[in-house]
Amino acid sequence: MQKTRAGTRRTASTIVVRPQPGKKTRALVQVGGMTVPAAIGRSGRSILKREGDGATPIADMKLLYGFTRGDRVRFLRTALPMRHIRKDMLWCDQPDDPNYNRLVKAPFRPSHEELRRGDGLYDVCLVLDWNVSSRRRNRGSAIFFHLIRPGYEPTAGCVAVSLRDMKRILPSLRRGTTVRVV
Repeated sequence: MQKTRAGTRRTASTIVVRPQPGKKTRALVQVGGMTVPAAIGRSGRSILKREGDGATPIADMKLLYGFTRGDRVRFLRTALPMRHIRKDMLWCDQPDDPNYNRLVKAPFRPSHEELRRGDGLYDVCLVLDWNVSSRRRNRGSAIFFHLIRPGYEPTAGCVAVSLRDMKRILPSLRRGTTVRVV
């Protein structure tokens, strides 16, 4: 993240997510000159991502858009398109459903994740283009960049940072920013 002559922030074209040495479920997220700690999948990283494996895909993924709980988190500065999470918003994670790895609306019977969570993980949730634009069954769903659990507990395959760090990162993000997990 750099400042221009006018003092405004420029957007980052790439965010790099590197493994933290000695901890397979922890990572370091680098945005410009800023580096922040993160949690990643309970199975670490994988180039062979599969549905339910708990791994964070080793890949370049574009940021598409984000969701926020406006009743909990306000005044986010970002050029990334953001939508407020409604109670009926779900994300389908059922591989054999035509809506696999897509936003769906409740009521919805197949397996899914609720976006309006009680634990706050998705109070700020950014959608990464992992198996979204070009879907393949069982390649993994709901790979997000979201908020951490206390103690940086592992995710189900996402990248997670603290709310404080997310607010520091968001101003440098836009649609198409690459999140590179190495």
